[in-house]
Amino acid sequence: MKASIFITCICDSMFPQVGEAMVRVLEKLGVTLDFPPEQTCCGQPALSSGYWEDARPVAETMLTAFANSQYVVAPAGSCITAVKEYYPILFEKDPEKYRQAKELSAKLFEFSEFVVKVLKKEDLGARFPHRVTYHSSCHARRFLNTDQYVRTLLTNVKEIDYIPLPHEEACCGFGGTFSVKLPEISEAMVDAKARNILETKADVLVGVDLSCLLNIDGRLKKQKTNVRVMHVAELLDEGMRM
Repeated sequence: MKASIFITCICDSMFPQVGEAMVRVLEKLGVTLDFPPEQTCCGQPALSSGYWEDARPVAETMLTAFANSQYVVAPAGSCITAVKEYYPILFEKDPEKYRQAKELSAKLFEFSEFVVKVLKKEDLGARFPHRVTYHSSCHARRFLNTDQYVRTLLTNVKEIDYIPLPHEEACCGFGGTFSVKLPEISEAMVDAKARNILETKADVLVGVDLSCLLNIDGRLKKQKTNVRVMHVAELLDEGMRM
């Protein structure tokens, strides 16, 4: 099986170790990977702020970059949602671009979804002897419905002590440009999220949206906690090497 990596801006610039972990896991599962160098920002920041005309050129670049891919795998639910939910609307008056947008949407998968749904792998033989809780990000939960795949992978990790996060459905407060436009409300939301995480006494918080993990990790560090924040690909990669 062949798949292309859609790295996303935040992973490429701030979490390269997540991309590396994702590649190692997928290659161990027998996937042949490539990285289309033409890929760029998906346009999500502009789309979520209402600048649709500014988003269109970068979206067109994405359509071209992945036109020949069998599958496309990404580590961030918000970027996947931008493609799946908004590209068809963005190009609804252009029949050819609309067709390309629908094709990309159909072959684009969040990492955990790809592993469980496409590769049919639920137990990767990972071992992770730590107390872990999971942050259910808004896009993964409300748009993509991929939480089920993350939980499937986590519950099959050996020696893991998985603790459900209280009010896991609550937004962490990042919300794209929301955290910039309404910082006081955003801060209150991430404070509440941090309290719930600490209530679980977890050693590790895991998630699938890097913007959420960036926001939560920053708050936990500011509070001088010892909670380790990881993407699920990092947890599985580390666990498969134990």
